[in-house]
Amino acid sequence: MTVKRRRRPELWASERMAREMGYQCVAGIDEVGLGPLAGPAVAGAVVLRLGDRLSGLDDSKKLTPLERERLDRVIRRRAVSWAVFEVPPADIDRFGLTRARQRAMEGAVRALALPADYLLIDAWDAPDLPLPQMCVIKGDATSASIMAASIVAKVHRDRAMVEYDREYPGYGFAVHKGYATAFHRQALRRLGPSPIHRMSWAPIRSALALRRADGQA
Repeated sequence: MTVKRRRRPELWASERMAREMGYQCVAGIDEVGLGPLAGPAVAGAVVLRLGDRLSGLDDSKKLTPLERERLDRVIRRRAVSWAVFEVPPADIDRFGLTRARQRAMEGAVRALALPADYLLIDAWDAPDLPLPQMCVIKGDATSASIMAASIVAKVHRDRAMVEYDREYPGYGFAVHKGYATAFHRQALRRLGPSPIHRMSWAPIRSALALRRADGQA
C-alpha cells in the first residue's frame, strides 16, 4: 500500500510571498554534490506553477532513488521551466567550493528557458545575479520550488556518476556517487585518483602521497 506524505501547510509560503510582491516567475534553486571526493557539483533551478500538486514532493535526501526518479520525470514535464548546471571537479579545485557552488547556481538560473524574476535559494550565500532573491532556511525541506530543484539536480548528478563508473571502473562511483565511503578510499589507495577526483582535497592528496611512498605514482 502506498502511503502519501502529508502536505505541509508552509510548502508554498515563500513562493506566495514572492508572488504577493509582484514577481511572476519565481525559481527555486538548490545544489548537490558539494561533499564528495569526486564528480561535479550540480545545481538545479525550477519554476513551478503556484500550488501545483506534485504528489510525494519532499526534500530529496528523504526520498528513495526510485521516488526521486519518478518525481524528476513529473517535475520536468510539469514545471514552467527547469534547468541544471554542472561545475566540473577541475573548477572546484580552481575556484574553491564556495565559488564553485555559486557558479553552479548562477549557471542553472541562466539556463532557464523562461527567465526568472525572483530567486528562492537554499543557501547561506546568494549567487552573483542581478535578480531579487531570498535565502530560505532549510529551503529543501520547506519550499516546493527548492525541493523540486534539489530533486532534478540530484537525479542528474546520480546519472552522471553512473556514467563515470563505466568510464572509470573500480572506484564504485555508481554506488557511492563519489562520497568518501570505505570502499572508495580503498579504491583510491589501490588505483590512485581518476580524472574526476577533486585533486585539491586532502583525502586525494593523501592517497597520492601514499602511492608515491609505495613507488606506485
